[in-house]
Amino acid sequence: MDQKPTRTRILDAARDLMRTAGLARTTTKEIAKAAGCSEAALYKYFPSKEELFVTVLNERLPKLGDLLGTLAVDPQGRGVEENLAEIARRAALFYEQTFPMAASLYAEPQLKARHEEVMRELGAGPHKPIEGLAGYLRAEQEHGRIDAGADTRAAAALLLGACVQRAFAYEMTPDRRPPESLDDFARSIARTLMRGIVVRN
Repeated sequence: MDQKPTRTRILDAARDLMRTAGLARTTTKEIAKAAGCSEAALYKYFPSKEELFVTVLNERLPKLGDLLGTLAVDPQGRGVEENLAEIARRAALFYEQTFPMAASLYAEPQLKARHEEVMRELGAGPHKPIEGLAGYLRAEQEHGRIDAGADTRAAAALLLGACVQRAFAYEMTPDRRPPESLDDFARSIARTLMRGIVVRN
């Protein structure tokens, strides 16, 4: 018998089931069974499947939101390009793990609409990383390390869009994986983006 706390078992089970079956197909009953608890016990910790999903994103996947929030306050003594490479690396991992979870929603429009409504109520959603990265880039503008005329929201969308694309673009290739390593990808994306937003002399 797993001696982990009930909440921990629920989150681990939810992450594993959502990854394999998708968010739309995973039920709270199945999660509770896999966690070795009752569905009533699950609801003591998580009022809805959406809240459970958000907690899985925050506690069981690469911490993208925390990194963006921290960098917006303090770039931690690193250069912009180095920070962007770390953001791209973590974002690519985050989307690689969340894409299989959320993709199943697009096959069920009513469920997708309900999910989106609850996510809005929770103040969550896929727009949050874009807002967070744009906020970090604005902070760098204020420090004079990014050109004052650079469109921070567009730059954020470009970087994160590339990370989303990497999560599913290579599934149909013979190797079923991207042509470059995660670190090479992150450095290349950061270097390329910097050419468009760096301060011009």
